[in-house]
Amino acid sequence: MRANPLFGLCLAFAVVASGCATSFSPRPVAEVPFKARAQTQVQDGLTVTVAVPTAEEAEAIYGVDLADKGLQAVWVQVRNEEDLPYWFLTSGLDPSYYSASEAAYAFRSAGGDGQAVLDHFESLQFKNPVYPGATASGFLVVHRDEGYKAVDIDLISREKARSFTYMILDPTFKGDYTLVDFDALYGSGEIVEIEEEEALRRELEKLPCCTANKGGTGYGDPLNLVFVGNNEDIFPAYARRGWHGTEIIWRKAAWRTVKSFLVGGRYRYSPVSPLYVYGRRQDLAAQKARGNIHQRNHLRMWLSPLRFRGKRVWVGQISRDIGVKFTTKTPILTTHVIDPYVDEARRYLLEDLAYSQALARVGFVKGVGEATRESPRFNLGDDPYFTDGLRVVMFFEPRPRTLADIDLVDWEPPPRPLTSLNREVSDARR
Repeated sequence: MRANPLFGLCLAFAVVASGCATSFSPRPVAEVPFKARAQTQVQDGLTVTVAVPTAEEAEAIYGVDLADKGLQAVWVQVRNEEDLPYWFLTSGLDPSYYSASEAAYAFRSAGGDGQAVLDHFESLQFKNPVYPGATASGFLVVHRDEGYKAVDIDLISREKARSFTYMILDPTFKGDYTLVDFDALYGSGEIVEIEEEEALRRELEKLPCCTANKGGTGYGDPLNLVFVGNNEDIFPAYARRGWHGTEIIWRKAAWRTVKSFLVGGRYRYSPVSPLYVYGRRQDLAAQKARGNIHQRNHLRMWLSPLRFRGKRVWVGQISRDIGVKFTTKTPILTTHVIDPYVDEARRYLLEDLAYSQALARVGFVKGVGEATRESPRFNLGDDPYFTDGLRVVMFFEPRPRTLADIDLVDWEPPPRPLTSLNREVSDARR
């Protein structure tokens, strides 16, 4: 009798699949130390605590490797001391969150018939509502983000709505921001406290026009961004809009970058080359990648010594990457080619963060210096760029804020499209 080749192929596939099956061996939640990094906030009678296990901690809790499937667990605890029940809106945390049964189905082979996995996933799930005088806690399974996780918790009752925002760092991620002690960057005598808006404007106009190389002998991309606000308002706004942190250049990151470059894949945390302001490389960087490594929006930020009404002032640079080229100027032998119209990237970021629910005010100041299409400037990668010479200043406040809540600071006239938009908003308000 001749063997059926299709049967043989199916048998081989079954053997391979069974060999790759994940074992199911969860540990009690109390034995996993992720809650040591928990953050707590209080609003009136609601106390909300949030923690995000690392990939290894989540694997211990769930008994399977969530990260391998692109999943991440977020732990939430709500203590309700008010007189109404509250519901946690899970879509506010992740509009594409996973139900317990959906997430468990991805690991059904780990627990025999899959029932043990499903029962365990459901036992961990956060359950609504949170009744008066009660405390509810549990996990939500969402899409995985490396580096940091912006966690938005929205709770509603029949008469009230409460919003909480957290920025949770992953201690296992080698982000560029881990190299900086932000509290030690400036001594008390170096901090410049500013109360008046015109004084802030003058200080921002005195900033360098551009980034520089390490020795300060050459200019790079224009310094066209300013952010004013508390860290807990600025950085969750970025994460909420899909911006990701960048890794330092180390063995694993270099390999992921080269592999993405060769196959044209996506790498959301790809390192960025160093540029310098205040005599130091960027304090942190962020990027929003497209489907492959060749194209992305990315920005760099530096904490300035300025403080406006007690809030930190960050300066930064943004450009839109449209391709990749080889270079001997970086350790990974590649660098991006930027879109020469850098004002478009600046406008994109402003519009993007307007949807973050945290942008409160916007203004424009001089300081970059105009460069025309006919007479462009060049960055350190020898890419040309042109600009109207303005830097955008964005002020952040706690969410939620609507588009109609965003005010325009009366400094330099904004670019024409924004002027038209602001006029339409003003007319609508009248």
